[in-house]
Amino acid sequence: MPIPSDQLAALEESLNHLTTECVLAQVGRDDGLVPSYSLLGELRELCGLFPVLRQSVAATHAKLEVLLDTAHPFDAETLGELRRLVEWMPRAIASEQVGRAAPVPPEPDGGGTGNAPECREEKPAPSDGMLELNLGENRELLTEFLGETVEHLQQIEAALLALDHEPEGPEALNSIFRSFHTIKGNAGFLGLVPMHILAHEVESLLDLARNHQLVLTAPIITEILRSRDALAALTQQVAAGIEQGVAPDRIIPVSHLICAVRVLAAGSRENPAQSPPVPVVAVGLAVGDPSEGVSTPPAVPAGAAGGNPAGLANPVEPMARVKTADVNQTVRVNTEKLDSLMNVVGELVIVQSQLLETSRVSGGINATLQRNVGQLTRITKELQHTAMSLRMIPIKPTFQKMERLSRDLARDFGKKVNFVTSGEDTELDRTVVEEIGDPLVHMVRNALDHGLEGTADRQGAGKPETGTLHLNAYHQGSNIVIELRDDGRGIDPEKVLVKARRQNLVTENATLTREEIFNLLFMPGFSTAEKVTAVSGRGVGMDVVRRNIEKLRGTIEIASEVGQGSTFKIKLPLTMAIIDGLVVRVGEDRFILPSTSVQMALRPAREHITSIQGRGEVIDVRGRLLPLYRLHRHFGIPGDATQPWEGIVVVVEHSGKASAMLVDEMMSKQEVVIKNLGAFMQNLPGVAGGAILGDGNIALILDPGTLLQAA
Repeated sequence: MPIPSDQLAALEESLNHLTTECVLAQVGRDDGLVPSYSLLGELRELCGLFPVLRQSVAATHAKLEVLLDTAHPFDAETLGELRRLVEWMPRAIASEQVGRAAPVPPEPDGGGTGNAPECREEKPAPSDGMLELNLGENRELLTEFLGETVEHLQQIEAALLALDHEPEGPEALNSIFRSFHTIKGNAGFLGLVPMHILAHEVESLLDLARNHQLVLTAPIITEILRSRDALAALTQQVAAGIEQGVAPDRIIPVSHLICAVRVLAAGSRENPAQSPPVPVVAVGLAVGDPSEGVSTPPAVPAGAAGGNPAGLANPVEPMARVKTADVNQTVRVNTEKLDSLMNVVGELVIVQSQLLETSRVSGGINATLQRNVGQLTRITKELQHTAMSLRMIPIKPTFQKMERLSRDLARDFGKKVNFVTSGEDTELDRTVVEEIGDPLVHMVRNALDHGLEGTADRQGAGKPETGTLHLNAYHQGSNIVIELRDDGRGIDPEKVLVKARRQNLVTENATLTREEIFNLLFMPGFSTAEKVTAVSGRGVGMDVVRRNIEKLRGTIEIASEVGQGSTFKIKLPLTMAIIDGLVVRVGEDRFILPSTSVQMALRPAREHITSIQGRGEVIDVRGRLLPLYRLHRHFGIPGDATQPWEGIVVVVEHSGKASAMLVDEMMSKQEVVIKNLGAFMQNLPGVAGGAILGDGNIALILDPGTLLQAA
């Protein structure tokens, strides 16, 4: 009997999804195993009235269930059977529709035929060879290739994530096509065979999308992202070869990716997209446009895709370079040279401060000296800011990685997430950008795993089924603030406190403020997760976040409302080379406290100081009892203030806890250049470095964290 139309539509939809999962699945990996198992379960239910279909689907479904129960990935036999089933089912469904007997089900030994595209390698693929760099002849070209490829790979990832939201976006599609075309041409010119072949295959797939023969669905975008990741791994081998002067010693396989891309392309030719043509507006100069000022590598003939090195590219053609006059001119500079420049500028700042101090001591005796020193001060400040700006890079690439991470995790969790970024053009020190990546990874994982509810829970709470994750960056004074905000379930302080007491992190009768309860989340080993997952739940994430942020002299704060969501706010200095500090005096010595750690400074009254047995001296600051530490005792130096009410108490905060330090006098607030103290004084508790003041004396820069821990 014919299949009802609504049931037929559901069958075709499930079968199409299963076909995509089969294309992307690989032997030895479990990607697509769970979705395929779920889709087979749907098909078995839909085929309930058709015994031949149902029995064939049920047999394959049972084999996938065995793999899941034993935690094994796809093996060749099971994946082959799944693919044969996918080839056979359309013909079987068509036979049921017209009342004919269904064709013979596919046999486990590979019986079943079909015309579905399939990728079989009869011999080792040439694409899975070792990269041959030929450093002796190509070092300079490889260095230029490396810089260009890194930029193109970043553009590819950003554009693919944009296409994920707008599959027919012409600007993003053209951008990706141009980037893969350039990588293909440059890699072919340099004889980097695996990179050339993979880029060429993806370029061919993208060309189908540009010609409206293929719709870029989420699974296809995922496959292109995987190909982009493989190109990134190969690019890392090029970088390592240039830096270390040795050839790669490990093959990065790409043939499975090439195979998947070819299958996707072949499938699109057999079943072209049914959507009406949409005019594509080219953005900028198209690849191969003979317009003046653009040189592009020659296109590779289709026959070269098979891996024949002879057909790669014309070796006499130069690598692609953009020479248009209206494009911002840039020069790549080794970071070591920038660091050296910062050191020299730092020395200049110190000498300028010393000259300024000398001119002040001499008074108004020499007006010419005063005028010249003033001019030197202005020039030095401008040079200092220019040198700092050379180290500044936008945080956009880091945000882009978080967007990719969010997409992949949302797919794994089965959640719908709208990842929004703003302020990605905000610039900060290169060192800070490199170090902030790991903390953000942990925060995004936690937000997706713990923060955002599942679709059913969100609908039950009256929320949109798609959760929102917003990553924002902006300047605030001499700092940069990075915020990660979600509209999920929020953090319940009562539940956090109960679990902390259960883990003996706080006593039963302890009374904590809301902020102190949230700070428990950063305790090592603490987790609010009910169960451990592959992503989180072991309590080793948020303590890493705080530790890495404090290493950057930053702070982190949490704000949350139950049922409304949470906001994690990171405050970081713009640069690691210069610190904005408070200069204090203890006896004849001077110390510098980072301004980001200082809450306030006051001269306490006698009655606000008391001693508690077992805790030592404490000070009452606006109703809070804070431990009081005498700086002169810690460093073993004589101090002028023998009693707290005779000196100044500076309140500092670290890891969410406030403490008070007794000093003799507050001198000034100024920017100082951080100097390394050398191996002899390295890892000295309480000391982060040193600085040379305007009068030529050295002041130690204090690290409140290790200082209070040692005290």
